[in-house]
Amino acid sequence: MIDRYTLPRMKAVWDLAHKYEIWLEVELQACEALERAGRVTRGTAARIRRAARIDPERIAEIEKVTKHDVIAFLESLADSVGPEVRFLHMGLTSSDIVDTSLAVQMAEALDIILEDLDALLDVLKRRALEHRDTIMIGRSHGIHGEPISFGFKLAIWYEEVRRHRDRLRAAREDIAVGKLSGAMGTFAHLGPEVEEFVCKRLGLKPDPVSNQVVQRDRHAAYMSALALLAASIEKFATEIRHLQRTEVLEAEELFSEGQKGSSAMPHKRNPIASENLCGLARVVRANSLAAMENVALWHERDISHSSVERVILPDSTILIDYMLVRFTDLIKNLLVYPDRMRRNLDLTGGLVYSQRLLLALVDKGAQRKEAYEAVQRNAMEGWKGGAGFQDLVGKDPFITKYLSQAEIKACFDPRYYLRHLDTVYRRVFGRASTRRPRRRIRRA
Repeated sequence: MIDRYTLPRMKAVWDLAHKYEIWLEVELQACEALERAGRVTRGTAARIRRAARIDPERIAEIEKVTKHDVIAFLESLADSVGPEVRFLHMGLTSSDIVDTSLAVQMAEALDIILEDLDALLDVLKRRALEHRDTIMIGRSHGIHGEPISFGFKLAIWYEEVRRHRDRLRAAREDIAVGKLSGAMGTFAHLGPEVEEFVCKRLGLKPDPVSNQVVQRDRHAAYMSALALLAASIEKFATEIRHLQRTEVLEAEELFSEGQKGSSAMPHKRNPIASENLCGLARVVRANSLAAMENVALWHERDISHSSVERVILPDSTILIDYMLVRFTDLIKNLLVYPDRMRRNLDLTGGLVYSQRLLLALVDKGAQRKEAYEAVQRNAMEGWKGGAGFQDLVGKDPFITKYLSQAEIKACFDPRYYLRHLDTVYRRVFGRASTRRPRRRIRRA
């Protein structure tokens, strides 16, 4: 999936060399903590830092023999560090290095995703303000309901994305913990002060209590937050796919110059970005289930989670990064067709105003049951495609007993349904979103 939507920053987070760099940093910070405690000669960590060279190929070569990645990493450092390598990994276990480093990578990945979300929110807000009064039909069960605006739809998406940003901020806080508590987590060979020192240097918090690993409910929560975001992206993309259907065509993905929709049918303009996003959302959701399965480990730890995480964590964060950037581009360039929206709004001949007519009758003193039956009777006649709904109700003796022709006509004004948008927009975007540009007054 190497194209303009794949950002190198996210790929770099999961680069093997970067992982080893963080491993080395954890080891060096632990060594410095031991220096401060008087257990290692002052300056040892600095000398090791200057001498250490990370060689992923050499690590892979050693791992073929050791069948253990952390041991292979430590043995490879001996090539460049020399005898002082013995001051690394003192009192630590592999998971101290792996889990603490993984927390750094997961936090780095979320920082990128949070930036992506901010960019998406900016675009959604701009387009929601642009289409605040672009009237369209709202649908339930796929059937015409009552008028809304396209901006109103986008405001709902904006608020949903904002909630995801809040969840992911919380997930970042939850995952940004390290542990250097030793083989069973009891600090038997290193005191908690080492863990506190290292975590502070790495921008993490010490896990309040851990056994040999950081507990995987944290990772499952992280992955669940990503899966929820993917589900919403799929929801938005599905809506765009429906709106782009030939029979609807109220909005459409940008079809760029030279783009082709079908190898067989030259006329095709397909919602390929939206379909792609829907498919990728399934992968992210499936990965969250795998993260749930990782929560249950044997006793103080096993490594059944490790192989899973090597796949699902890079894959899901890279995919979400890709999905957010691509969806932001999609919304930024989305073609919107207000005339088509108005045409579809009028497609049923005014049937979508039935509830307002019903309520007007009730307000005038009609019993709801009789009023409902009168409106529905005319609506069913309107569905047959004969006379328009307004003409039918204007001739119904029950309805005209309560409503004048002017009052009936007023029930068919779509602007009525947008009269509270100022309040909604103020709730979502703040007070500035409801300001209208001043009209210039011409002076004679």
